[in-house]
Amino acid sequence: MRTVKNIYKAVYAPIADLVTYRALPTREVEYIDPFLFLNHHGPQTYRPNNQGLPFGPHPHRGFETLTFILEGDIMHEDTGGGKSVIEAGGIQWMTAGSGLIHAEVSSDKFKKEGGPMEILQLWFNLPAKYKMDAPSYIGLQKDKIPVVTENDGKVKVHVVSGNWGDVKGPVESLSDIHMASIALENEGRFSTQVAAERNIFFYVVRGAVRVNGETVEKLHLVEFGHNSTEVEVEATENAVILFGHALPFNEPVVAQGPFVMNSEAEIMQAYQDYQNGKMGRWQG
Repeated sequence: MRTVKNIYKAVYAPIADLVTYRALPTREVEYIDPFLFLNHHGPQTYRPNNQGLPFGPHPHRGFETLTFILEGDIMHEDTGGGKSVIEAGGIQWMTAGSGLIHAEVSSDKFKKEGGPMEILQLWFNLPAKYKMDAPSYIGLQKDKIPVVTENDGKVKVHVVSGNWGDVKGPVESLSDIHMASIALENEGRFSTQVAAERNIFFYVVRGAVRVNGETVEKLHLVEFGHNSTEVEVEATENAVILFGHALPFNEPVVAQGPFVMNSEAEIMQAYQDYQNGKMGRWQG
């Protein structure tokens, strides 16, 4: 089995009144190429007549975002024409590419009624050859995401991109990134093969699991070695994990605020292009 090299605890990093745990980057781990950033918002319950999520219009360039909505909702709008309200169980996949401005806020209904909220946003790098591609956005509700059931129904794999066995995810990743969210009942187990040269992304959202013999509790990120292909997981209580893998890009990563490029000069150009309206102008 693949060696578990390290287990990292997400750090508590609230944003206004939004409960947030950041799993990447932290003082202990910068990134797991090409997985750059993970914010875990919630779980928390919003009162009626709340302000909702605080992510008003802001720009991005040079990477992609995948957002999992476990509870609550997100109302998305961007200068590339993307617009949706995605509810619990759904996902958003945005390719920032050459740049856009977007907002991620709660729907009017959620702000009026309140309720439980838990959302995770993961950033993937884009290789240099794709960083200036045209932006795109996909928002999918729960019923558009295929589910693979294993271990007599104790394991449910929600396939977002790439493949799980013969089941193909609905999102075509530019960089062959495979991503899924997996719900396990207590004692539910699965095993899978990941080519040794690929980096694995493995984060425990809820509950606790044993992976390749190591116990991992919620709010922890796992870093694996490259000595094998086998990954075995067993839940020691009801659990949810994010699981994915990709080939590392092995390119320079220069991240500053909302932009991720390969050099400081490209970051400076991104700020200039944003200020000059080349990422669109917000009309909201």
